Amino acid sequence: MINAGIAGLGRWGRVLIDSVQGKSDLIRVTAGCTGRRHLAADYCKDQGIDLRESFEDLLNDASLDAIILATPHGQHREQVIAAAQAGKQIFIEKPFTLTKSDAEDALAACETAGVICAIGHNRRFLPSMARLRDMTTSGELGNILHVEGQFHAEGGHNYTDAHWRASDAESPAGGMTGLGIHSIDALISFMGPIQEVTAVSEHRVLSVPIDDITFFTMRFESGVTGYYSTCFATPRDWRIQVLGDTGWAEMRGHEKLTTFMRGGTENETTFETTDIERAELEAFAKACTGGDAYPISWSDIIHATAVLEAVVNSAKSGETIKL
Repeated sequence: MINAGIAGLGRWGRVLIDSVQGKSDLIRVTAGCTGRRHLAADYCKDQGIDLRESFEDLLNDASLDAIILATPHGQHREQVIAAAQAGKQIFIEKPFTLTKSDAEDALAACETAGVICAIGHNRRFLPSMARLRDMTTSGELGNILHVEGQFHAEGGHNYTDAHWRASDAESPAGGMTGLGIHSIDALISFMGPIQEVTAVSEHRVLSVPIDDITFFTMRFESGVTGYYSTCFATPRDWRIQVLGDTGWAEMRGHEKLTTFMRGGTENETTFETTDIERAELEAFAKACTGGDAYPISWSDIIHATAVLEAVVNSAKSGETIKL
C-alpha cells in the first residue's frame, strides 16, 4: 500500500480519490492541498484526508510515497520538478504540460531523481480500447488507411469566468486540453507518431472566452491520415474509428466496439464497465512498488504534448505544423 498526497481537490481530484479510497489495497490518499481550502474541508474530513496548508507541506512529508497532481495545467512543469526533487513518485492528470519543452524539462527532473511519473490517460485502461488497439496493430484490419475520432462534452457551458479552465491560457484550442488530449494519446498508441497537423479552433456560443469547436486533420509518420474533432458545448460523445483495407472497427462510448470486415456483416461487442480511474491509479501503485511498468511511456507523453502544442499553433496560424 502506498500513501499519496493529492494537490487539487476540485471535481476531478475527488473523482480520483473516490475511485480508490477504502476500495484499493494498493493506494490510498492520506493528505491533500487545494487552492480554496474551505471548499474541501468537509470532503477531506469524510475521506480521512489531512488537509494541508500548501503543496510544500506535501513534499516535506516523509510519510507520503507519492504525489497526485490534479492541478491547473500551467502549474504542472514546476510541480513535477519539485515533486521529483523531493523524491516523490508522481501521478499527474492530463495534459502533462502545454508545451513540449516543458514536458521534456519535467521528465528530465524525474529521470535525474529516479522517480516514476505516470499520466492519467484513463481510456488506455478500457477493455474495448485494448481490443481496438490489438485489431489495429495485429493486422486484423489489414493495411490501415485512415482514422477518425471525436470527443465532445457540454462542460464548457458550466464554466464561469472564475473557473481556472475558463481562459485561453489554460484551455488553448478549447476542448483539446480537457478532452482531445485523451484521443491524441489513444491514436498514438494505435498508430505511432503523428507527423503533421492542420487545425481550426473557434469560439461560437460559450459565455467564457474559450473555443467551443476544434478540429484538425493529421498525417502519421506511417503515411496514414486522420481527422479529429472536439466540441466543448454539446452533449458527450466519444468515438474512434480505424479503417483498414480488410475491415473497420469503431469504438463508440466506452463499452461498445463495432466491427465490419470486408465481405462479412457488422458485429457489435459490449464490454463490461471498468473503473478506469481506479485501474490507472493501481497501475501507478504497482509501478511504484516494483511491479509492471506503467503502460504509457515518457516518449508517448512528450509526443502527445507536442501534438497538442502543434494543434494550438496551427489553429492560431492557419498553417500546417510539422512535428
